[in-house]
Amino acid sequence: MALNLDEYAEQRASHTNITLWAAEVLRAQIAAGKLLPGTKLSEQQLASSLNISRNTLREAFTVLSGEGVVSRYPNRGVFVASPGADAVRRIYQVRRMLEPSAALWGPELDLERLDRVITAAREAKSLGSVAEMAAANQAFHEAVIAMSGSSQLQDLMSRVLAEMRLVFYAMRSEPDFHSHYVEQNARIVELLRAGKRKKAAETLRGYLDAAEAELLEHLAADGH
Repeated sequence: MALNLDEYAEQRASHTNITLWAAEVLRAQIAAGKLLPGTKLSEQQLASSLNISRNTLREAFTVLSGEGVVSRYPNRGVFVASPGADAVRRIYQVRRMLEPSAALWGPELDLERLDRVITAAREAKSLGSVAEMAAANQAFHEAVIAMSGSSQLQDLMSRVLAEMRLVFYAMRSEPDFHSHYVEQNARIVELLRAGKRKKAAETLRGYLDAAEAELLEHLAADGH
């Protein structure tokens, strides 16, 4: 469970709350697919990797538990969560409020960033890489929320997407779940490029409804 923390070193140096920094690092690792659902989180290894005390790590676990991305079990330890149907409904309730609004009203439209994401997604699709398609999909939705120009909304979305990555893991055996959203994302970018922001927002909302329904159907079939 050794973590590469080079990319977080500068962030730690400027962070006034090490507990929240540790939670951010673990959340980022989960959102990136580095820590998978069901993984037991070793206090000893993680405290050493993060160069923090176990008490600080436990406080970070409390933060993440409140967000639903880790689960604590008495006498067993802390595990990366495996979200079920209730979590999916909660996640998509938040996403339907945030993402279409950012697409419709966000003042910081960054088409170059969106284009890079679409290029990466298409490359992943051509290679048949489910993991890279999932990563590109996460990046797309991060870019949509970034249009809001709000750091608070981007922080909220980072928490939502960390939990979302855990939900996506349940679809690892269904590559079409990710592949058919590649061009749907591209369609939303083209609508934004054409200045059709209302249509982009409506398309995005419908797409979120469809994704939620597909996930719930899959979880029900698996007995979740």
